[in-house]
Amino acid sequence: MAVDREQVMQVLAGVAHPGGGDLAGRDLIRALSVEGGVVRFVIEAATPDEARALGPAQAEAEARLKALPGVTSVQVVMTAHGPAAKPPPPSLKIGQHPTPQAGGPQRISGIDRIIAVASGKGGVGKSTVASNLAVALARRGRRVGLLDADIYGPSQPKMMGVNRRPSSPDGKTIEPLVAHGVTMMSIGLMLKENEAVVWRGPMLMGALQQLLGQVAWGKLDVLIIDLPPGTGDVQLTLCQRTQLTGAIVVSTPQDVALLDARKALDMFGKLKTPILGLVENMSTYVCPNCGHESHIFGHGGVAAEARKLDLPFLGELPLALDVRVAGDAGTPVAATDSPLAEPYLALADRLIAGGMG
Repeated sequence: MAVDREQVMQVLAGVAHPGGGDLAGRDLIRALSVEGGVVRFVIEAATPDEARALGPAQAEAEARLKALPGVTSVQVVMTAHGPAAKPPPPSLKIGQHPTPQAGGPQRISGIDRIIAVASGKGGVGKSTVASNLAVALARRGRRVGLLDADIYGPSQPKMMGVNRRPSSPDGKTIEPLVAHGVTMMSIGLMLKENEAVVWRGPMLMGALQQLLGQVAWGKLDVLIIDLPPGTGDVQLTLCQRTQLTGAIVVSTPQDVALLDARKALDMFGKLKTPILGLVENMSTYVCPNCGHESHIFGHGGVAAEARKLDLPFLGELPLALDVRVAGDAGTPVAATDSPLAEPYLALADRLIAGGMG
């Protein structure tokens, strides 16, 4: 029996809002669609704090809807608005020169752990790993932040399904957005669509300093930082100015990608940043039609490199069309009930078991 919108809204009317009332009655549901057993909608909270408080209600709504006959999948996006009466003042500018900082790397108030996700080169799926890892940690009950530090090529707004400019109540503090249970910020949210960033090194460093220090991150168990590829100004600034818990290096299995991954590892070594482990992305491809398993980029190269360097190997992640489709649609696959979410949840579990998540 096919499910319809009315049934979905009836279920949502039975999910309590922590401030009183229910999800349907509080008019929080947006963009509801029911197609072929797949239910999709947005929970639009008034503030980031309300979005965080609605995490249990989101989980309850998903569970109740999955129990409905005819429902095969439930995809929910959580978004949050800043106060409508406080638009971003024109005085807030991103890309200023960095301000002097006394002493060595500094902690960020309220954030327990900061993990950089890095790669020696582009095209290895580092941003996909970062977004899915953040969502997976949130699903495991962690308070998670995601900072898109790829200043020239920010992709997290697209992958996390957010496109609204953050607000700033005072022209200095930036209110981050919330999606899929993750508090997130990206330079891409501060720019016009398709606007290029044409900055020299000092402006890059200043922008990173602002995104770390001026964003109202709140209390977080872990902040995931999606670094740009390579070993440039952003990486250097982050490691020298911020007290990192450590870095995760992502690579595909083939020798050419590992050449650049070794450079990233060497950079972190020189900057005295701990390596939490290596991840082999695009490790295995399974044909959706016949089930045949192929190793398009090779297999096991990253695990072998980890053994050689005596570093933790955090696991293999698949090459799958649905992972790409989910990211393009703004719902990371780790936020869904797809079997493809499991490798990312397993990666989150390894970090948690090691005291890093």
